[in-house]
Amino acid sequence: MAPKPHRVLLERVSGYADEAAAYMRRRRVSRQPFARLYYPNGRSADHAGDSAVGAELFAASARLIEVAGKRPKA
Repeated sequence: MAPKPHRVLLERVSGYADEAAAYMRRRRVSRQPFARLYYPNGRSADHAGDSAVGAELFAASARLIEVAGKRPKA
């Protein structure tokens, strides 16, 4: 006896949802903060947040955001 059509559709959707959930779990586990520098010649370099250069870049960017956020009151 053939399965009911709605069950086939439900199984297919459930399979896609399971795959999407697994993808999001893998992405969350592997996602780490990093800083990417772009150079004028088109080259780029990634620096991990826990490296010495990465820590300096994060500190400098935090200071830039802080300064940019201070606007004179009108």
